Amino acid sequence: MKTTFFFLFSLLSLCVFAQTEQQLIVQADRQEAALNEDAAFESFKQALKINPNNYYALWKTSELCSRLGNRQPTTEQKQQYYVAGKAYAQAAIKANPLHADGYYAMSVAIGRLALSNSGKQKIDAVKEIRTNAEKALKLNPQHGRAWHVIGKWNYEVSDLNMFEKAGVKIMFGGLPPASINNAIQAYEKAKLYEPNFALNFLELAKAYKRNGQKEKAINLLKTLPSIAPKTADDARIKKEGAALLKSWSA
Repeated sequence: MKTTFFFLFSLLSLCVFAQTEQQLIVQADRQEAALNEDAAFESFKQALKINPNNYYALWKTSELCSRLGNRQPTTEQKQQYYVAGKAYAQAAIKANPLHADGYYAMSVAIGRLALSNSGKQKIDAVKEIRTNAEKALKLNPQHGRAWHVIGKWNYEVSDLNMFEKAGVKIMFGGLPPASINNAIQAYEKAKLYEPNFALNFLELAKAYKRNGQKEKAINLLKTLPSIAPKTADDARIKKEGAALLKSWSA
């Protein structure tokens, strides 16, 4: 009798924990949709305390680390978030290696780390960023945000200075061709698969401007204000776009 009671109690406890985990995930999604990303971050972390292998919570927490880190006032604070984001992404990939989002989150975390560094650390990350984004696209060719990473990769690598390019060649024996045209093509695919991604509009406009296609760049910036906000960064992104539009239209 005692054994039966203990079994039923244990089963009930597991059900309660599973329900609580799901409630936290739903709560986190609602908080993120309301642009309260700090709260969403905490809710996802609470869900992971209940189930450390929750794939969705792992990659979402990683993605939020990259966003929240970018808003920190010092490089050291930024990098603390990015390192955590990389760890969450690694755990997500381990939990589900056949799903695209973990690799996408990894590429973003590594990319943020790279942009916050310079010299050797930046060069070390170059190949890893693209590799993870390509893994995401192999699993889901319509992953808009992974295409955005490929666009950003081409944009940044094509702008490396002579010494950085030499370092990449020495370390990796060269990389896939990086060009502004490749960046534009990738950003356009991101726009196709995720048409309400404000950051992609801004970055695509910058790529067109660098490529001498100013009219296309301006048209994208004119569209930017009409995109519904989906992240807490979107207000800043639209403000930057408005400033660029004023500058480029002068």
